[in-house]
Amino acid sequence: MTNSEIIEETIVFVKETLQNAEGGHDWFHIQRVFNNTILIAKEEDVNVLVVSLGALLHDIADAKFNDGDESLGPKMAENFLLSLNVPIDTINHVVKIIKFSSFKAGLSDGKIKKKLFTSKELQVVQDADRLDAIGAIGIARAFNYGGFKNRMLYNPSTPPNLDMTNEEYKNSTAPTINHFYEKLLLLKGKMNTETGKRLAEERHQYMLDYLEQFYYEWNPLSFKKHSWNLF
Repeated sequence: MTNSEIIEETIVFVKETLQNAEGGHDWFHIQRVFNNTILIAKEEDVNVLVVSLGALLHDIADAKFNDGDESLGPKMAENFLLSLNVPIDTINHVVKIIKFSSFKAGLSDGKIKKKLFTSKELQVVQDADRLDAIGAIGIARAFNYGGFKNRMLYNPSTPPNLDMTNEEYKNSTAPTINHFYEKLLLLKGKMNTETGKRLAEERHQYMLDYLEQFYYEWNPLSFKKHSWNLF
């Protein structure tokens, strides 16, 4: 089986597996991350098959939709790739990308785990996934998931928690606006590649502009412009 055939078979598998997924983590999310990955990979010296499979399979069984089981996604990906007779070194690399690409892997008690593996391919997939979490798409995904979890849009009396542990992040029920400060606005500074950093700049600014408008519409009588020095 050629690399192109492996990728095509993987696309079919992912589409079928995620056909009923939540809107921010469905096939179209995977497709966008895959496209971002290919775009970034053009400027990086990486194994294109590894980054392609890593992007396509990175959310095949997201833990937050599977009772917090972080082992399910890597195992599903491994079993699928074994069924295609993909070389074992490629499978191992893809599985590690799935395990270590998430944002929460870098939170407090996740820091030690994150240091166990790194590669240029992981960095490319991380950047591609993070780009889909910011900008106009990122805002849409944040509120879509917030609605899915029945969360408030915003509550001025519930400040963001900027020092969450992995466990606190997974169990948070905070309003969706808090998620901008707890994750989305932090992603620009976590980009790995030069292409990723460049693409993140415009999307980051779009989120700042959106928040400015949101706060104005929330209460125009007490609105004050933000300096955003923290970001």
